[in-house]
Amino acid sequence: MGWSARFVLLFDAISSVETFINVFLILYGLVILVYIITSWLRLPYSPTLNRIQRFLYDVCEPYLRLFRRLLPATGAIDFSPMLALLALGVIDRFLVWVLNHFA
Repeated sequence: MGWSARFVLLFDAISSVETFINVFLILYGLVILVYIITSWLRLPYSPTLNRIQRFLYDVCEPYLRLFRRLLPATGAIDFSPMLALLALGVIDRFLVWVLNHFA
């Protein structure tokens, strides 16, 4: 295998990793948004909705808890999801920048 073929494989692998990171972080951001929206819903007992809310809680709460420790309590409004989504965007851009400079 020649050098040019190796570079093509390297660039293809880096492109695949960048795509995976972008898709993963976008999906996680959407899951956080769905978690926020469903936390506002208070429907009568619904086993399906309770399972969905529990799944979203288990997936999102550990990450959001990191930002709740950083921000002071502001009463009824929780700004930690906004900070968490902003951090996801920063992490995404940083990882893509690192991967682009790696090649």
